[in-house]
This record gives sequence, C-alpha cells and structure tokens, in this order.
Amino acid sequence: MILILSDRRDEAVEMVLAGLRRRRAPVTWWDPGDFPARGHLTVTFGDGGHRLVLDPGTGETPLDLAEVRAVWRRRPNPPTPAANVTDPSHRRHVVSQARFLLDGAWELTSARWMPARGETERRAHNKIVHMAHAVALGFRVPETVYTNDPRELVPAHGRAGGRLVAKQIDSAEFTLDGADHRAYTTVVTRRHLTSRHRLGHEPVILQPYVPKAVELRVIVVGERVFAAEIDSQASRTAKDDWRHYDDDRVRYGAHRLPGDVERRCADLVTSLGLSYGAIDLILTPEGEYVFLEINPNGAWGFVEQRAGLPVADAIADWLATAGTGEGR
Repeated sequence: MILILSDRRDEAVEMVLAGLRRRRAPVTWWDPGDFPARGHLTVTFGDGGHRLVLDPGTGETPLDLAEVRAVWRRRPNPPTPAANVTDPSHRRHVVSQARFLLDGAWELTSARWMPARGETERRAHNKIVHMAHAVALGFRVPETVYTNDPRELVPAHGRAGGRLVAKQIDSAEFTLDGADHRAYTTVVTRRHLTSRHRLGHEPVILQPYVPKAVELRVIVVGERVFAAEIDSQASRTAKDDWRHYDDDRVRYGAHRLPGDVERRCADLVTSLGLSYGAIDLILTPEGEYVFLEINPNGAWGFVEQRAGLPVADAIADWLATAGTGEGR
C-alpha cells in the first residue's frame, strides 16, 4: 500500500496517480487537514506491540499502517479542528494535540518516505544546513552571509563590487495590508545601504550577484536526476528571480549536467536523508555550475510539462517499488 499525504486538489498527485494506476499499485490519498475534524487515527499498544489504524473519514476502509510500504508526504494541510470548536485558544489546543498524535504515528510507520519524515525534511529545508552539505560535497557556492547585523551590509556590498542581492532565509509568504506577499531576490542598491538599520529586524541572506547564462532546476528522485534549464535572462521580469514566471518569454528545456555535477546533486539529497529534492543552480556564462539551494519538497510539475522530463513516472516508480528490493 502507498499512502499519499496531500491536499485533495494537488495536481502533482494526479500526475503521479496515472503512473501508479498503470502499475496497479494500491494507493490511499489522505489529507491530514481532514484530521481531527473528520478523519480518525488510533494507536494501540498491547501484547508486546502496537497497531496504527487510519480511518480517512471518506467512507473508505480503515487502513492498517503496517500495510503501508511507501509514504509520499507531498503537500499536506495542517490539522483542522471541527467547525463547532470556535474558541481560538481551543482551536490552537486541538491542532497541537493532533500534531502530537500524527508525529508519533508517522514515526512508527515502518515505510520509506518521500522526501522524508517531517523532522528530517524540516532540517534539510534549512538553508544554512543544506549549504554546509553542498560545500562539503564540493559544489561551488557564492560567498554567502546569513545575518541580521546591519554592520554586515556595507562590507558585503563592497566585496561584491556593488552587485549584491538579498534573499529571505525562509521563503514563507507573509501578509501586507491584508494581501499575501512573497519576498523575491532583491538587488541591493546604494539607497538600501542608507536604511541598513532595518536589517536588524529580520535575518536575511546576502550574496554577490552571480551572472547567469541559464538557471537550472534539478530534480532528484532516488538516484535519478532530471535537469531543466530556465532561460530567465530572456525576461526583464524574471532575470533576477525566475520565480516571477514570465512564460511568454522564458524558454524551458532539458539540460545535460556534467557527470560530476549530477553525482553531487544525488549525493546531496542522500546526505540530507532525503529521497527527493529540487535543487537550484546557476550556469554562468563561463560554464561554471553554482549552487544556490535545495528545496526538499520543491515544485517539479513545470519541469515535466515545459521541459518534457518524466518526473511523475520516476516518482511513481520509486513509490511502487517500495518493499521489492528495487530503488533506494
């Protein structure tokens, strides 16, 4: 049995389900956001062992988690209290108790996980942690400063020859005037230097601007590596950060990585305890590959749809071969 933990509207899951159906692999798709309001989870100890039973609350037969051989933790929603729990403090309490039970149950579920169990994924997502792994594996990285010290900004700007960028340490969205926002890569100007005291309010990443021939999104599934190149320099909107998306101008295509770079990408995922990773690299005009970051659960749909790379099939393979001795 394969257990998929994700929002029921997740299009990426739909892409992979097609491959799992071809392989006739049994699948349960459940969103922890239905718990505890609708779904039920029971962990029972006795007679020298334990039993874990998940009732999705959708009319499906309850699932004995001992039957699960692979778990894909894709985009699960957080636990949601029942609608009649209205007091905010009570709702927070329900969520904390639900997380406690979920975390314990997942820890006891003897399956292999994509990309990893929650704590391992959270650790790997930390940019400071995964950059240290990348450096140890021999990736070229920009001189990078993580800081909230305003005194670091002017020297970093000088070392970068006046071409410095600032990034969020974590790419979480935030609310500004009631609207959702995300901070993208920002080129630091001299005007920013005059308000450097603001750096004391929140840590940032400071890096020299790395010239780009193309940007690369590298997807690692187990031992399989897929690289898509993104011609972000064709667009004024996307040239500093391809996540601005300008698909009318930006070209996507398959990219052949040098063997040593491909190996490092696979090794980085392994070293972080993951079975999946989305790695961002820059290919400079001089032909050097520069590491930026890895997202343990990063997007891959556009890599398949726009660059023609069979990521969904690779994920289906990895999930379906759990317990067969194949794959990693």
